Amino acid sequence: MVIRVPELDRFYRRLAAEESLSHEDALRIFDALHSEAILLGAFSDATILDGLEVDLRVAKAVNGLKP
Repeated sequence: MVIRVPELDRFYRRLAAEESLSHEDALRIFDALHSEAILLGAFSDATILDGLEVDLRVAKAVNGLKP
């Protein structure tokens, strides 16, 4: 977990002000990174949902939601 400190807040505000990525550019970058990850064998489309149930249970527990 990242602890929010004033320096980090200033960094994120400056980063957001300097970045000017359109939604289309962001999607193009995501698609390129996704394709590269598949080529490198980091994950595959067939197994992309493996472990999702565990992630959902953890998220519910962390956020205090009822199972």
